[in-house]
Amino acid sequence: MTPLQHGLRRYLTSDQLCRLASVRVGIAGAGGLGSNCAMLLVRSGVRAFTIADFDVVEASNLNRQFYFPPDLGQSKVEALGRNLRLIEPDLDLRLVRERLDEQNLAGVFAGCSIVVEALDRAEYKATLCNTLAGSMFLVCASGMGGFGGAPLQKRRLGRGMVCVGDFCTEADENDPPLAPRVMQAAAMQADAVLEFILGEAKPPQKN
Repeated sequence: MTPLQHGLRRYLTSDQLCRLASVRVGIAGAGGLGSNCAMLLVRSGVRAFTIADFDVVEASNLNRQFYFPPDLGQSKVEALGRNLRLIEPDLDLRLVRERLDEQNLAGVFAGCSIVVEALDRAEYKATLCNTLAGSMFLVCASGMGGFGGAPLQKRRLGRGMVCVGDFCTEADENDPPLAPRVMQAAAMQADAVLEFILGEAKPPQKN
């Protein structure tokens, strides 16, 4: 048993830990949303992931993504895999360095019960949702640029999709992607994943 698994037993039941370990979570994009969401899920007990991204780590990523200066120039999925294993060595990681499109999405995420949409362009987000909706639970994000601004929210879109964000503030020159709101959205996505996996199986109340 790893130190993380041992520590999690203080907060979660054996049944909950088994549920978390038995589900494969897909992460579409390993940037600010995807890398941080994966990190939070690993810390919460999820141990099987398929993570897909074609990009490499750049200096402009370090302000909000789960990477460090030694990772610069390296494949994002490979660097993220190493960083996640620093938290939990006993992970089942399928790392896919490919650009996602409607032809390969279903194959890349085959075997996943849930996919976190963590892509940076509206057209990529739409392609993923249109391709995978109905075949697995989706957790999407829209609107987290800048600082301050409208509060981030969670919306359930039918039985098979949740979306988080402020739904209006895209990251651009006027509202750049900064760590607080990006990581807040990633945390909300991770929380939605936990809610999907654990459902009503909540820890017993302590007196």
